[in-house]
Amino acid sequence: MNVSDVQRLYDYNYWANRKLFSVLSQLTTEEFTRPVGGSYGSVRNTLVHVLSAEWGWLDRCGGTSRGPKLKPEDYPTVASLVDAWAKVEGYVRAFLSTLTDADLARDVEFSFGGPATILPVGALLQHSVVHAAHHRGQAAMLLRQLGHTPGDFDYLYFASESRLTPA
Repeated sequence: MNVSDVQRLYDYNYWANRKLFSVLSQLTTEEFTRPVGGSYGSVRNTLVHVLSAEWGWLDRCGGTSRGPKLKPEDYPTVASLVDAWAKVEGYVRAFLSTLTDADLARDVEFSFGGPATILPVGALLQHSVVHAAHHRGQAAMLLRQLGHTPGDFDYLYFASESRLTPA
């Protein structure tokens, strides 16, 4: 894996987010925050978890500091979440632009309260995108339960679209 591969993964990640955000924009504030099910209860809570994790992994890898875990109540509307995500996307893209292929092999030690784990920056950045894809799937299910169709945001659609779109 090289920096270009990681940047491509994040291009996919943000492409998929934008597709999801276009459906989120159809939600009322009540639908956005309504407990529906899943691991985090609501569409908002699920996506705030993803944003918090993405920023947390960026922080651990040496990018912009996040501070404490993000709280869903700080994002009362879809617009407030989308605005925050645009800011974090900027942080991620700025960080990725500074990386070299050798940086991806740098080990990072982290813990979730138990024993410390050590993994390279590249693996952590990959994890962040895979984690987001997992929870986007959960958010898509919640959206369907609320009567909204999120559409397809699988990687193959991104690859097909980006292949047809000149850089």
